[in-house]
Amino acid sequence: MKNIFMVVSCLLILTGNAMAETRYVSDTLEITMRSGKGTSFGITRMLRSGTPVEVLGVDKKSGYTQVRTNSGKEGWVLSRFLMKGQAARDRLATAEKNLAELELENRKLTTAMATLNEEKGTLESTLQELEGESRGVSQELAEIRRTASSALTIDSENKNMKGRMVSLERQLQTVQQENETLKDRTARDWFMVGAAVVLLGIIVGLIIPKIRFRKKSSWDTF
Repeated sequence: MKNIFMVVSCLLILTGNAMAETRYVSDTLEITMRSGKGTSFGITRMLRSGTPVEVLGVDKKSGYTQVRTNSGKEGWVLSRFLMKGQAARDRLATAEKNLAELELENRKLTTAMATLNEEKGTLESTLQELEGESRGVSQELAEIRRTASSALTIDSENKNMKGRMVSLERQLQTVQQENETLKDRTARDWFMVGAAVVLLGIIVGLIIPKIRFRKKSSWDTF
């Protein structure tokens, strides 16, 4: 009884270790999954090459392995028809799919690189234009500075001219005032001369008759 318990325990341990392992049906087109460990048991399903199955137990003596499909169907298959990796056909299909994805990604990267190169060329052209504009702005700024310097010089000269004009205007006003004074003085002098002439005429007019009267009187005495 004790020996049977130990055998059962070993089988349970082996079964537990095998349950977490996944195997694949080999490259053979189809294999049979039977209800028991041997050809005397009925076929429950045909498994195509590359079908993944979960290992539930291994019987090395009979050469069969108990498996479960993804749909939950359980049965026994010959262990030699199981392999740890995928079938070569499936690996090839996976590799071709990965290659196609890589080629697509490569085309995308190539297109993106071409776009980046085009954008780079555009940016370089824009940079050259900006550099040209910068040089033009620098030249304009230098010209503005020269013009501003000339403007300051002109402004200073204008201020000096304005000062001279103010001085000349003051001198002109002084000359005009002197001219007005001279005109007034000349008019006054001419007025005095005229008045003197009139007065002299009056005096002469008063004196001459008297002189004539005296001469006549003296003539009468003879």
